[in-house]
Amino acid sequence: MTAATVAVPAGRWERWVANFAARHDGVSAVVADGALRGTGGDGSTFLARLPFDRAYDGEVDPASFAGAAAPPREWGVLLVRKGGFAVARLAGGELVAHKVGQRHVQGRTKAGGQSQQRFARRRDQQARVAYEAAAEHAARLLRPGPLVTGGDRTAVAEVLSDPRLRGLRVVEPWLAVPDPRRQVLDQALLDAGAIQVTVVNA
Repeated sequence: MTAATVAVPAGRWERWVANFAARHDGVSAVVADGALRGTGGDGSTFLARLPFDRAYDGEVDPASFAGAAAPPREWGVLLVRKGGFAVARLAGGELVAHKVGQRHVQGRTKAGGQSQQRFARRRDQQARVAYEAAAEHAARLLRPGPLVTGGDRTAVAEVLSDPRLRGLRVVEPWLAVPDPRRQVLDQALLDAGAIQVTVVNA
């Protein structure tokens, strides 16, 4: 059996369930533990969770589940890697403000001894400057509310340690993204608000 997790936009959820049923000899679903669990006639299964750490306790039908995935009134996205950052504030499905920035952080070196130590200190300093820039823009743009994060976990933790960001509430899903650019941010916004589905094919 193979498992995979996919992000399905709420607007495509009903079609996704119909396609699952067509491929797997029908589908029966139940609501359990805040999620929607589906089982195909061939034994394949899916587990669907709402975005923003929401628990679902509504009807089994796909339309009701999709409706519960509507984005919050105000939320944000923060993506950080050593090579850059992206911050976005949203109102429902609308992008209100954003900032994408790149910072040069040197790669690793194979040199040894004091040269390597100097290089490591310089690299750490460059990363610290990048994180401070990300925190500055996050404090300026974001508002208290759900925050979806992604990139490098250590880098994100460094940025969120800024006291100005204590009112933010980090929620799932975690977004595994490359160095943030505008195109990466655009896709991250879609994935952040999507239904997260883990599929196990029989």
